[in-house]
Amino acid sequence: MPDILVVGSLNADLVVRAPRFPQPGETIRGEDLQVIPGGKGANQAVAAARLGANVSMLGRVGEDNFGDFLLGNLKSNKVDSQLIQRDNASTGTAIIVVDSNGQNSIVLSAGANGKVDDEDLSTVSFPDFDLFLLQLEIPLRTVLSAAKRAHESGLRVILNPAPAKELPNELISLTDFLIPNESELSLLTDVPVNDMNSTETAARALLKLGAKNVIVTLGSKGALIVTGSKMTHVESYEVNVVDTTAAGDAFIGGFATALLRAKSLEEAVRYGCACGALATTKFGAQPSLPTKEEVERFMSLQATEGSEAISS
Repeated sequence: MPDILVVGSLNADLVVRAPRFPQPGETIRGEDLQVIPGGKGANQAVAAARLGANVSMLGRVGEDNFGDFLLGNLKSNKVDSQLIQRDNASTGTAIIVVDSNGQNSIVLSAGANGKVDDEDLSTVSFPDFDLFLLQLEIPLRTVLSAAKRAHESGLRVILNPAPAKELPNELISLTDFLIPNESELSLLTDVPVNDMNSTETAARALLKLGAKNVIVTLGSKGALIVTGSKMTHVESYEVNVVDTTAAGDAFIGGFATALLRAKSLEEAVRYGCACGALATTKFGAQPSLPTKEEVERFMSLQATEGSEAISS
């Protein structure tokens, strides 16, 4: 039986690498177009499945070749797709440009993702799961309804508020783990976020609105855990960055999987940081998501190198 239920988006990512992002009105040369499975929901589902979790996903794809492609990819990654519907809308797509520093610029076309609704949720037995993952690439009213159902069923709710947008306080209050990045945190709280102090201040504003725990992902600086009783900064890992696409999704998949293994909050965040760091070393969204074996080997190597540095 699946441990994790993911309700969210599935996209076909149309990716081009370029030396830099074009200016308005400018045309530049890029490399060959690649079509890669993506979507924040599907990314997080695959991330957790590759790390050994049993995952089920709910969402929509179109009755087109991209839909076939995305469903086939979930199957190959052992994600249960029985709750995914085919829709007469086009499959969601993302146009992604990746520059020479591995940073990305993304334009989304929601397609069938924009039609996920309450009727889809009515087919789910929420008490059958242990953890519930949500993002914001499906309609907000559906996200809120799903969070309510999960909360009422006793599931721990993880919300990744991305892409960034304002949220109703009710949704924030339903989350056990709210995981924004710095820009998302700033938008949610209307607090300028530019250092650790302002990050903590903004995170505590979300705690006052009812979020149980706030974990702010900080890219190469790791993550900040803010709870009612303390603040903890977890450092990330130094890697050679190729492409940052889906690094946040890798973090969440790793964090969720570690929670299932009864790891402490700090241990789960550290594991998520390792997953996110590894994801930046490969190109593309889901192709970059690490396996359980890769993460364990990476963390073991980092621990060994750290011990050698201390002893020397």
